[in-house]
Amino acid sequence: MCTRKMNNMKPILLAASTFLFVIFFNMEGNKPSEPIGKVAPSLNGATGWLNSQPLKLNDLRGKVVLVDFWTYTCINWLRTLPRVRTWDSKYREAGLVVIGVHTPEFLFEYEKDNIIRSIRERNITYPVAIDNNYDIWYSFNNNYWPALYLIDGKGRVRYHKFGEGDYDEIELNIQQLLRETGKNIPSGIVDVHGKGAESEADWNNLRSGENFLGYDRTLQFASPGGVRADRAFSYTIPQHLKLNQWSLSGNWTIGQEHITLNKIPGSITYRFHARDLHLIMGPAKKGETIRFRVLIDGKPPGLLHGLDTDADGNGTVKEQRMYQLIRQPAPVIAREFQIEFFNDRVEVYDFTFG
Repeated sequence: MCTRKMNNMKPILLAASTFLFVIFFNMEGNKPSEPIGKVAPSLNGATGWLNSQPLKLNDLRGKVVLVDFWTYTCINWLRTLPRVRTWDSKYREAGLVVIGVHTPEFLFEYEKDNIIRSIRERNITYPVAIDNNYDIWYSFNNNYWPALYLIDGKGRVRYHKFGEGDYDEIELNIQQLLRETGKNIPSGIVDVHGKGAESEADWNNLRSGENFLGYDRTLQFASPGGVRADRAFSYTIPQHLKLNQWSLSGNWTIGQEHITLNKIPGSITYRFHARDLHLIMGPAKKGETIRFRVLIDGKPPGLLHGLDTDADGNGTVKEQRMYQLIRQPAPVIAREFQIEFFNDRVEVYDFTFG
């Protein structure tokens, strides 16, 4: 799952399916509290609302509320979204109120226009609280995207889930809490399969975990000489990359949150093992278009291209978002990915895989 970066975080390894991935989490000070049975915190502190007038949990007593913490580039949240949308549609008339709380991870995710675009593209029709000051996030003592909290008709938190999965269990809890309000809810679980970037990960073939490119959180940077933080530097690609190593070619500035191409030519190379490869990026200046080309093992991707590339590997960056660049059919094997940019001033934030 995506996790919030804190100033005093410690890196730890967690096993997920058959691969190891790194999350950043302070074991001593930043664990979520156990809120089960307690009255839910308020939604005060939202800096804006979309799809709704401002809501107060006290005004929703008698209804079941599902609070979904999200940020629009988080791949883990994207893969849960088909279920959340379906639950909203299926149970809204029975008294379920879904509230998305958009708490940003990257600086560009604070921008309201970007959130609005994501809501439109993802067909989100339920209320969304904009939590740019992290007030709601901290009131729930939350650390994750996605994080789901179920609140009963008396305003108490009765269930929570961090990250992906356990969808049947979540829906059964929704049904139970609705029955407690006096609703006659039939049994039965929805069968939902996401499409595109919302598709469930190929967990059995996933050997690469999320990796940020800014120096604050990056791992396994392999260009000779290492990271030269906050200054322009001409990087080169080593002769060989090991699995999950990455490198740069060309003149880049590696900043705290993202890397920026200062002048062309410039490319990024990454050795990965996953069905899907995504890259969070955007133009440094709004309105600009950045052209790029993707190669896999030195060749155009062909049938391995993602939603945002064609068979020749060509694509464009027009806004700040997650781009799906590779989706390889079976058999999924380790491959070397390269993206070359044909315009400078592109900002690149994060690799995610599925």
